[in-house]
Amino acid sequence: MTVYLVGAGPGDPGLLTRRGAELLARADVVVYDRLAHPSLLDLAPAGAVRIDVGKAPGRVAMDQDGINATLVEHGRTGACVVRLKGGDPFVFGRGGEEAEVLIGAGVPFEVVPGITSAIAAPAYAGIPVTHRGLSTHFTVVTGHEDPAKGSTDTDWASLARAGGTLIILMGAGRLESIVDLLIEHGRSPDTPVAAVRWGTRPEQATTRATLSTITALGVASPSAIVVGPVAGLDLTWFESRPLFGRTIVVTRAREQSSSLRTRLEELGASVLELPTIEIAPLPVERPAIDRYAWIVFTSVNAVDGFFERGLRDHGLDTRSLGPVQVAAIGPGTTARLGAHGVVPDLIPERSVAESLLEAFPPGLIDDRVLLPRAETARDVLPEGLQRLGYDVDVLPIYRTVTAIPNAAKFEVVHSGAVDAVTFTSASTVNNFCDAVGSLPEPAPLVVSIGPITSAAARERGLTVGVEADPHSIDGLVAALLSALGAPVDR
Repeated sequence: MTVYLVGAGPGDPGLLTRRGAELLARADVVVYDRLAHPSLLDLAPAGAVRIDVGKAPGRVAMDQDGINATLVEHGRTGACVVRLKGGDPFVFGRGGEEAEVLIGAGVPFEVVPGITSAIAAPAYAGIPVTHRGLSTHFTVVTGHEDPAKGSTDTDWASLARAGGTLIILMGAGRLESIVDLLIEHGRSPDTPVAAVRWGTRPEQATTRATLSTITALGVASPSAIVVGPVAGLDLTWFESRPLFGRTIVVTRAREQSSSLRTRLEELGASVLELPTIEIAPLPVERPAIDRYAWIVFTSVNAVDGFFERGLRDHGLDTRSLGPVQVAAIGPGTTARLGAHGVVPDLIPERSVAESLLEAFPPGLIDDRVLLPRAETARDVLPEGLQRLGYDVDVLPIYRTVTAIPNAAKFEVVHSGAVDAVTFTSASTVNNFCDAVGSLPEPAPLVVSIGPITSAAARERGLTVGVEADPHSIDGLVAALLSALGAPVDR
């Protein structure tokens, strides 16, 4: 196997390259830096060994010699080793040093480039590093080397005279000395400067100033510091998104959370995934479809399980439905049926069982309904259908089980750093309350997908701040936007 020196990108996990994601998905060992987004570790198999070698001011999990030895040790075992490095491995990432050590040890390696924060952080702050009429070139330099130490490999005098855009990485701790040298060698004190901290991440913060004023504003690490006329441009887009600066908890099962998480992140939120349930598929016997007048679907999980394990695994497809009519509760369920080539014959006005029963036609003699659903669910629907004259067969497709709590994420909730908690079912409410306990004061906004979920929340002592209308993921996002849709001041 090979050691892969993978650039994790500047922070936004969406900027990881496709090749990087493929390698993480089959990694046996992941050796990762502080600047690699934590969610990227979730791309690795559950059983992969994860080794933290991050460095931060005042904290070094492992020095470079230790990192080199770790890569050689695991590389020699034949394991798939991913060395996950912030930004690009060969842009101030010491990837070259690690490659030299691997060559010396006879361990094969591959370099997977990443997007460097030198370009990405300014872009996310609305600063182009080149711009017609302002800058025809840019220079990237490390500020980690102390310019006041007496001798330096960095020619600050030449950089001051070079004009264009100067991008300084790892320079926050020595910014005062750097500024003094740039002004001493010809850069105007009025030159625009922008410091982009945690660039491309939800906690990004941009400080705008000039060379003469920037040092008084407390620039902190990690920051990409942009010096030059382009730093005076303000083409802000990332920090102006409606949920920027907000932290939202998603309690859906991990199998279901991606669409909601993506929507919230696109709106600027920092998403804390805290799945309180897991979906456990159940084996499904071949259904005798021709016995039924109706099949009623109440969730996406029921749709997928029925078509995959109830039909496909038994050599059947949608043509097997024949004249059977199909009802669906909710737009998500309807959309998933459409993905399987089925258009429902009945969709209730509201996404609850009670609304379906109001719209459902009375049954004729011997009419039967098949109800694929969770192993444990409310009895409102089968009992209501029976009152309408139907024989009802409940077909368990999956069960929901309590997810293993993540203590570190619970601490974030208790810290008061969370703006909202979203619930998409009664089971997410109950499992969340069992695991987390009481919410801090002032409590985060509680967002519910519908009345059944809201009732469960109130029974557990939660105050529901807003309920989705319609009762869908789109409705939940819209309700959240209405309640919190203004970026917080940084």
